[in-house]
Amino acid sequence: MESISNIGIGEAQQRVEQTPSDLIAPPTATGTYQVDDSVIDAFPVKGTTVVHALNYGESLWGKTAKVIVRLPDGDMENYFLKVGTTMAASLVSTARAVLKPCAGRDPWKYRTVHVRRDVGDQPAEPVKLASRLADLHQRSKSPTGKFGFHFATCHAKIAQKVDSWEDSWCTLYSNHLGHVMNLAKPILQWPEFDIVCKLTLEKVVPRLLLPLQSEGRILKPCLVHGDCWDGNTAMDIRTGEAFVFDVCSFYGHNEYDTGNWRAPRHRLSNKAYIRNYKKAFPVSEPEEDWDARNLLYSLTFNIGNTIYIPGSSQRQVVYDDMTTLCKMFCASDLDEALKALQEDTKGDCDQEQATAGAKESGSGEEEEEEEEEVI
Repeated sequence: MESISNIGIGEAQQRVEQTPSDLIAPPTATGTYQVDDSVIDAFPVKGTTVVHALNYGESLWGKTAKVIVRLPDGDMENYFLKVGTTMAASLVSTARAVLKPCAGRDPWKYRTVHVRRDVGDQPAEPVKLASRLADLHQRSKSPTGKFGFHFATCHAKIAQKVDSWEDSWCTLYSNHLGHVMNLAKPILQWPEFDIVCKLTLEKVVPRLLLPLQSEGRILKPCLVHGDCWDGNTAMDIRTGEAFVFDVCSFYGHNEYDTGNWRAPRHRLSNKAYIRNYKKAFPVSEPEEDWDARNLLYSLTFNIGNTIYIPGSSQRQVVYDDMTTLCKMFCASDLDEALKALQEDTKGDCDQEQATAGAKESGSGEEEEEEEEEVI
């Protein structure tokens, strides 16, 4: 199984994942959907009326609908509606941020075009997707000149820890990754996992991300999609353009978006995607760290998959990936931590055995005393 980087796919991931060979089935419209008055009031053209609405496609984290409307001039339009709570607010805010770099168009008007697009092949074609994504990254501009966002955007159920403005990408990513790890720890209850999490944050993240902004290097905060996988990209049937949707954006390192392409379960793991992206947006310096950075950026996506996707098989995968990174950059620290854990575990087992033995011995003495009393 091939990897988009020079760091191979681990054995656990090879066992549980394979790249689909077929395209994603297009979304279908079914049943009737009741549109709330607040949605009607939010249409960009006042006086728009709903002709009818249908349930459209599927979403793990909300409800989706196709809304056919009549504009005041009599023209008909189609809109895509996604309903949720915090996740919906996140989607609206980040979608507006994504639309700002689009050349010379009012954000609401462009959003009108965007939401009524007809979904064609998924994922989008490699050359066109790479070009459009790189264009977003290059044309976007952080309002503060820093990394982060003005509130916590949502990746599925995870409220991402990106709601601060940081001069250092290393700091923001450490906050983000550490938050995801903390969500996973009480669910997995796995001491070895806790160890590699700690070392990844304390040793690996600084080793790989601080050099991006050292020795005179400047790293531009780019608006990232935040969840760029097969199902959030498509070809527009009418225009033939590639487009993306379901964003959970923030301003970060552009390479973050390609971290999710490493997983073989995604069709975007096809090397044509990363090859064309690198042509459109050259690799950041130090270039020799790209492979390890790509693996590091995959962690937030795979840990999220582990704890929130029903039937996920990523538990061992994320542990192995962090272990790989730790062996690359802090092997002795990893050996010492695992050895200490083993000794602590052995000590606990010895104590439990001693306690159990004492209880059995005490029980035997009590039985002898009872026999003497009977005699």
